[in-house]
Amino acid sequence: MPEFDPQTSKLTFKLVYYGPAQGGKTTNLMKLHDLVAPDMKGEIMTLETQNDRTLFFDLLPLGFRAPSGLLVKFRLFTVPGQVAHDGTRKAVLSRADGVVFVADSQKTQSVNNGESFQNLADNVARVGLNFDKLPLVVQFNKRDLPNILSEEEIMQRWSSAPWPLLFSSALDGSGVRETFAALLRQVYRTCNPEFDFQAKHGLDEEAFVKGAMG
Repeated sequence: MPEFDPQTSKLTFKLVYYGPAQGGKTTNLMKLHDLVAPDMKGEIMTLETQNDRTLFFDLLPLGFRAPSGLLVKFRLFTVPGQVAHDGTRKAVLSRADGVVFVADSQKTQSVNNGESFQNLADNVARVGLNFDKLPLVVQFNKRDLPNILSEEEIMQRWSSAPWPLLFSSALDGSGVRETFAALLRQVYRTCNPEFDFQAKHGLDEEAFVKGAMG
């Protein structure tokens, strides 16, 4: 559940972009920062790993104020994809309110995608979250590259999945806003029973999404 500070009337959501190395998680956040225009938008913060080759995580704060005066904030993170950084992935994933799994559409990356998704499921359990109830969106990125799985192949392979499935090319921004909006809708529906956004704060689902997107 998001963190609520009654003294400042601030509700903070933690959203995590997860997936295999080089899949486009960081590019998603960088492009999202360019594309969205909420009431409040902070800067991207990037920390490097010891080898200076892998992004440790990115932090992208967004926010808006509801009609009730409630300040709604979103903190977006990416996790390192390399196997060696599993401890960091667990730390970043802890207390997450929603996840975008960024898969690589290239045919050569199917095994890496599967292993990374299983790692996500395992780590969700390890940090005490409920995978079945966690707001989750799956994005197949790099649609601009050659030798990729077709949308039909991907839809067939993921036909039994209960999560929204989207396609993107994060480099040019295609699908980036749509993916984030899909996650926001999942988050709203999951958290609304506790916070009663519409009755208490004047936020229906579309206003919640629009506030975050600008």
